[in-house]
Amino acid sequence: MKIKFNSPVILYFALICTAVFFLNAFTAGAFIPLFSVAPQINFGNLLSILTLITHVFGHASLEHLLGNMTFILLLGPIIEEKYGSAEVLVMILITAIVTGLVNAFLFNTGLMGASGVVFMLILLVSFTNVRGGEIPITFILVALLFIGKELLSGLEANNISETAHIIGGVCGSIFGFRGGTVRM
Repeated sequence: MKIKFNSPVILYFALICTAVFFLNAFTAGAFIPLFSVAPQINFGNLLSILTLITHVFGHASLEHLLGNMTFILLLGPIIEEKYGSAEVLVMILITAIVTGLVNAFLFNTGLMGASGVVFMLILLVSFTNVRGGEIPITFILVALLFIGKELLSGLEANNISETAHIIGGVCGSIFGFRGGTVRM
């Protein structure tokens, strides 16, 4: 048996997240502004706009990183096999941009982490065995559980963006219903 690099987008994504985490750890957080969306985006500043994508690579703690990477490495290869590497990359980019924009426009807090991408994958994976014109009951159950959990968690005082989770799940649902990002 040989080791296979089976899911390049997901594996590179996980490697970049891990490298960014350790870069921030070894520099006492010096690079955090590059990997988090500020509460207000300066659309005249290219770096500020770039953080709409790069925020998914930053993680606040080892627990945050490991939690996200566990789901990404578990679900991502399934999605990448079904939709292809280019589609997965586009889905991650769209989810990152949408969660970053929603956070910046609706909240006065920063945003960091791949949780929106995780929840995009969670909802999208329930579409992997869909046949034309069907809505999987697993999708309905996962969506209900997911939204219910996030709404309940949103009532607690924490440093978690339940909105980013929900927006990521909405992105995954839209991608699932569309059969990907560019397919109809």
